[in-house]
Amino acid sequence: MIVWFRHLPQISMDLLEWIPFIKNNWFRKHFMKFVYLLQIIIFLTACFFNTWFPSINLFALILIGIFVFIIHEVLHILVISKKGDISLTFRGTYFWLHTNAVLSKMRFLVFMSLPLLVLSGVPAIMSFYVSGNLKAILLFITWLNLWISGSDIINSFLIAIKPKNAVFCRGYYRVQKNP
Repeated sequence: MIVWFRHLPQISMDLLEWIPFIKNNWFRKHFMKFVYLLQIIIFLTACFFNTWFPSINLFALILIGIFVFIIHEVLHILVISKKGDISLTFRGTYFWLHTNAVLSKMRFLVFMSLPLLVLSGVPAIMSFYVSGNLKAILLFITWLNLWISGSDIINSFLIAIKPKNAVFCRGYYRVQKNP
């Protein structure tokens, strides 16, 4: 079940058994500042390489941006749709997907990195084989999705350094004794 713009009901978790996904209190408190910094770096990289997209109509860029965002979120949802309930909420300009599902390390890593690979990696590789407006559109999709994926990029690294038999739920993780 997908709940739109409402939070999922709280579930009971034994916090002696579950560890916060981001252990360091300072880093957890300032996590979004790191995301903003990464997004600024991604934005400035486009400026530095003079990769603006003047050959594409502004209305077309806006439509492409909306489609990139929707596909990005759909890819996240596809990974966890059969595992538990999903809530799409937002705070400010950020949208968050929450689930009450317990996810293995591999599924959680795929959940975080699939939109990054599909909407940034694939178009970036394809851009080497085309030219003109199509190349500009593919690079715009790559750049925009990188910008949207700021928190996904950081979370993917954090997931990768967790123990091999970790499972994740609601911002916490635990190490399973019998994988």
